Amino acid sequence: MRLLNILLCCAFVCSLAAQQPFIIVLGNVQDGGSPHIGCTKNCCISLFKKSDPSRKVTALGIADPSRKSSYLFEATPDITSQLRLLKEFSQTPTDIPNGIFLTHAHIGHYSGLLFLGKEAINASQVPVYAMPRMEGFLKQNGPWGQLISFKNIELKQIQSGVSIPLSNDLQIIPFIVPHRDEYSETVGYKIIGPNKKALFIPDIDKWEKWNKDIRQEIAEVDYAFIDATFFDAAEINNRDIKEIPHPFIIETIHLFKALPITEKKKIYFIHLNHTNPAMLKDSKQSKLILQQGFNIARFKDEFKL
Repeated sequence: MRLLNILLCCAFVCSLAAQQPFIIVLGNVQDGGSPHIGCTKNCCISLFKKSDPSRKVTALGIADPSRKSSYLFEATPDITSQLRLLKEFSQTPTDIPNGIFLTHAHIGHYSGLLFLGKEAINASQVPVYAMPRMEGFLKQNGPWGQLISFKNIELKQIQSGVSIPLSNDLQIIPFIVPHRDEYSETVGYKIIGPNKKALFIPDIDKWEKWNKDIRQEIAEVDYAFIDATFFDAAEINNRDIKEIPHPFIIETIHLFKALPITEKKKIYFIHLNHTNPAMLKDSKQSKLILQQGFNIARFKDEFKL
């Protein structure tokens, strides 16, 4: 009887764990995708001949199987396949999520909204969470304004630092980060689940430009998905880096070098440019990142909340 009770208890605990919300990595590539348009470098040549189905533009999903609900962070050009994958993981009845959170108005982060329009799925009032400038940009410009007037999407204005409750044990907190804000502000998100917290900052100019200390922000969460667009300056030989500032991975590694290994293990590099050698699991750069105690977010990685 004692053994039976133990087995039943274990089964109950396992069942609860299986039902708790979790994050799924739906993509880890920079806005332009991989292969990248017009790219003639070795990093793209073979991919034009044979695509890699794991090369999706950066997005995270929250799957909450117990509530049959899901949330998408970023509306990318790969939204069609990403929403299907999120549906499967969250066990929801449709591909349409319960909400979409946008970070900013650069192509890889909001252009997927178009697939919610009448030319594609013709969705009905999908909640889209956006900051004030981002909301204004969508309202005032076509074709985005049509999504609103046709009620394909319903904009939900958010404010930096103000919590958005999704359920009794799941909340989202947006916060402003410095980035190229041509059309909108740029935000990151803190995702707070019943047991764990995550940080999502796919784009930022440089860590030192932020009015917060990224090391302190990492100390307050369990996972940190952070901007890793470029490994170092060597891969950017045809663009002025001042036009596309991002923290190099080697800069971030140096910034975090004094952190204990427990803190380094929280970090998952994401939003990798097509030229970034860390895209390849067996590259010396990927191995260096792992040897230093950090991680690289990979397609379909799961993280319990």
